[in-house]
Amino acid sequence: MSVNDPIADMLTRIRNAVMAKHTGVGMPSSKLKVAIAEILKQEGYLEGFKVNQEAGSPAPTLRLELRYVGERRGRHSVLSGLERISRPGRRVYAAKHEIPWVLSGMGLAIVSTSQGLMTDRRARKLGLGGEVVCKIW
Repeated sequence: MSVNDPIADMLTRIRNAVMAKHTGVGMPSSKLKVAIAEILKQEGYLEGFKVNQEAGSPAPTLRLELRYVGERRGRHSVLSGLERISRPGRRVYAAKHEIPWVLSGMGLAIVSTSQGLMTDRRARKLGLGGEVVCKIW
């Protein structure tokens, strides 16, 4: 099956896994998805991730381990929401002073800059603008 927007597909798979309380989720891998997973891990939204190249499989698979807090019935995900901002049909760019704040700084926006993918805080600190990929809280 062909996917027109692989980043939106990634975010939807994560959202569905969180709602179903799964501990992990798998998807086809790409450099951009691995970079997003690295940011999510650094910010504490994921326990970890792994890229697997299985024998007989034409493409590598990205496996994300979701992070939960609490015990048993009181367990809930660290991730509350994910939203795709810039889509293939409508690209959204922001200058360094226009990068959006997510929940007054409680969440984060992932920005694609000339120096690679980074969080909104890091882009503001470096004085860089770019394409606003998604918001996570």
